[in-house]
Amino acid sequence: MKSSLFTALASAMALALSSPAVLAHHGVASLGAAGLDGPGAPVETSSSATLPQGKWLGYLKIDHAKSKTYDASTASDEQEGDFNQYWMLGLGYGFTPWLSGYVFQPYNIKKDEYGNTDSRGFTDLSLMGVIGFKYDKGFMLVPENESLDDLMDWHFTLYGGTSLPTGDANHVLDDGNIDPGKSLGFGKASFSLGATATKQLSDNATAVFEIGQIRFQSYRYDNGDLVRFGTENRANAALAYRLHQNPETRFRVDGNVELNFLNLGRDIENGVGAAATGGDMLYGVLGVRLYKDNMSLGLALKKPVWTDLNEENHQQGAEGKEKYRFIATFSTLF
Repeated sequence: MKSSLFTALASAMALALSSPAVLAHHGVASLGAAGLDGPGAPVETSSSATLPQGKWLGYLKIDHAKSKTYDASTASDEQEGDFNQYWMLGLGYGFTPWLSGYVFQPYNIKKDEYGNTDSRGFTDLSLMGVIGFKYDKGFMLVPENESLDDLMDWHFTLYGGTSLPTGDANHVLDDGNIDPGKSLGFGKASFSLGATATKQLSDNATAVFEIGQIRFQSYRYDNGDLVRFGTENRANAALAYRLHQNPETRFRVDGNVELNFLNLGRDIENGVGAAATGGDMLYGVLGVRLYKDNMSLGLALKKPVWTDLNEENHQQGAEGKEKYRFIATFSTLF
């Protein structure tokens, strides 16, 4: 199968901070590959594909998380979060058919109801490496060329990455305070590991599975607080189904259904577990992905369908307490 038929999407972290005040950790981009033929790729769950050797990938993701709000009083002492918006620019390169590398620059916006303690700016740069392999009478690294029959085999990836402390962890808000949950960096590197599995079930249907973890280091902010954000564990499953394909115009439309489970560890502040942080949540995702030539556009609506958060009534603005998340991704291979 010609690599020109492959459109790839990227994988890495959009890193934002969390605290008892505003507890939305981050948005996550997905890795996948799909073309006019072959397996489909979800919007949030990472699929098992690497970039074609010698090819570049340009990537943009927008994740708009609208929070549920409860206190309409402008006199409230506790500001409620209005929305968080995560932008991410990425660039990927296929070093070999089985090894891809990515660099990502996030830009985050965190807005409260009345705009008193908003923050926005570029956050920590992140790097990611992906190794792809498959199973065909034994495990092997992804070869340079695969036929449509070969693409029906189980495909897998292992990925790992790190953030670099390029953002301003000690970002000062308009009220003169430093809030780790609204800072523009972690102060130290964070680390991610994960694995994916993808199986094309039929000409039109593809199943995708992913597990992953992000770990953080302790960092002492200029206000004296020593904070380590809770470990994040993810388990995702998705089904992509080809709805329409036009070979003459090189256009394809896929529908996507996903379940995203997220376990957040409790944050540690000055050696003590922070109240109203951490817990478990399950998101449902409905999306669509459009392919044209070597470009791809993914759109999805993501909502929590089940939560078990620590001190849940005090986690307004946290992951798991969103009214909805709207996600859009665009990628092009060149």
